[in-house]
This record gives sequence, C-alpha cells and structure tokens, in this order.
Amino acid sequence: MRKYLIPTAALIAIAGGTVVIAQAPTGVPGTKDVAKVTGGTYKVDGGHTQVVFAWDHMGFTNNMGTIAEPTGTLTLDKANPAASKVSVEFAIANLRTGVTKLDEHLMKADFFDAAKFPTATFVSTSVKPEGASGAEITGNLTIKGITKPVTLDAEFYGAGTNPMNKQENVGFVATGSIKRSEFGMGYAVPVVGDAIELKIIAGFQK
Repeated sequence: MRKYLIPTAALIAIAGGTVVIAQAPTGVPGTKDVAKVTGGTYKVDGGHTQVVFAWDHMGFTNNMGTIAEPTGTLTLDKANPAASKVSVEFAIANLRTGVTKLDEHLMKADFFDAAKFPTATFVSTSVKPEGASGAEITGNLTIKGITKPVTLDAEFYGAGTNPMNKQENVGFVATGSIKRSEFGMGYAVPVVGDAIELKIIAGFQK
C-alpha cells in the first residue's frame, strides 16, 4: 500500500514579512460510518485494490500470491442496495507470488495461459445486503476463457474524501473460494491443492 509521509509544517511561505504555515491534514480521513457512503458510479482505485489468493502445497505449506492494479467500476445504489453492481478486470501479467520461476509457470498453459487469455474478469449478477455493512455478491468469474458463478462475502471497510486528490473513496474487503480445476487449471491436483482461497481488498473512487 502506498504511504504518504507529510510533515506537520508542509509549507512555509514568506510574503510581506509574514510567515504562513500550511498545516497538513490530521487524523484518518476515512470513516467506518456506512451512512457516509455516497451513491453513484466509482472507478476502481487500481493502486489500492488487489486479490490475495492462497493454496495448499502438498500439505506442507499454505502459499500466497497477489493480482493487483485492476480496472473497473462500482455502481452504488443507496436507495436500493440490491441494485448495486460491480465489474472488474485483472491483467494476468500483474500476478505475483514472490517466486520468479513459479510466476513464469503460472503464465503458461498449465495454468493461466496468459499469452492466450491475458485478463480475468468478475461481473456481478446479484447483490444481497447483509446486516448494516455487508453483502453477498454473486457474479460471473471468467478465467482462461471459462466462466463460472462465484459468491463473495463483502464487508464495508471505510469511506471518505482523499485529501490528496479530493476524490470520494470507498473500500471493501471480500472473501470467497474457487476450485482452479474448474477454470482449466487442474495441473498437479490433488498434490497441490485445488481449492483457492480468495481475499479481495477493493478500493473505489469518484
């Protein structure tokens, strides 16, 4: 996550013998109050959105990777939350595990076949509000040209105005799971786990 370090005295200007000090914003601009979220269409904040995926390796370890910098939109309908919708596209080239040889293998036909299928997409088909700040989001996930329904449990994380760009931001965390074999990636199953656990950190802005 990008961190911005801002000194307390961000600017000292001398004009007509007067020293003017512009103070940096204090406190966290985001709020956990879901009532502060505004409706409308947001764009994915690619710099603060990523999918974290985890799998079992031979029963020895639980390994992880990420896919970041997606594009897409979120339409929030405050009057009728069930009418809200989200559409996101991920470039497979942005996948990272921290292991170069594994990343290279994942790009090949055994797995994502990125040369032929360079993107993965998720398009919501229904949103069911749960409690004050959660929702069950069902949608179509397309990987390697194969589309399957997937359900995610999403929870509101925070909202507010970003003091850097003055845009309204809203964030969510969602979890779910898929079987990679259902998307044409059954290589080494069951020695390497079929189940892929997902955690999506999703940021949007308008």
